[in-house]
Amino acid sequence: MSISRWLVSAILVGVVVAGSACTQEPVETTATTGSPVVVTVDKPNAASSDTSLEAAKAAGEKSADVTTNAADTKNAVETIGDKTKEVAVVTAEKTKEIAVKTADKTEDIARAVGSETKKIVSATGEVITDGWITANVSARFVDEDLLKGSNINVDTTDHAVTLKGTVRSDAAKARAAAIAGATEGVKRVVNQIVVR
Repeated sequence: MSISRWLVSAILVGVVVAGSACTQEPVETTATTGSPVVVTVDKPNAASSDTSLEAAKAAGEKSADVTTNAADTKNAVETIGDKTKEVAVVTAEKTKEIAVKTADKTEDIARAVGSETKKIVSATGEVITDGWITANVSARFVDEDLLKGSNINVDTTDHAVTLKGTVRSDAAKARAAAIAGATEGVKRVVNQIVVR
């Protein structure tokens, strides 16, 4: 038998089987080969029909659930997008507010540093440090006649001068404090000198 005859026979058997499925009756058919072919189609019982209907209903409900879930998801995404926009606007406003406050504080600090810088630069343009103050106060004591033969230790911390040691008179003690207080950059003098 050629392929085309075999194909025609198979198609006829398929048509007969499909037709019997619709009528739900067993069908006996004869193929072109001459031998009878019996095709039996089981009749569906009522329970399987009910099950099929239930399955179809469940599938329909699942489909409805999926559609509802898709709509809910879309609404959730839109809500999240709206909330994200709101957060971005609030964040931008707060950032701007903080930037303005920071700029104001920076300006205030710059003014304060500028005015302090003017105070800590000597007349000769040197930067006035604690070491610079200590050196200048000690150098002025050397040239002072009233302080000859004195033993004075000068210590400077944060532009505050502390004088320790010994002098010959109360006048010498007062003069040492006056010289230290008149030195550029000195904010305060602590006089702990002892008269001997």
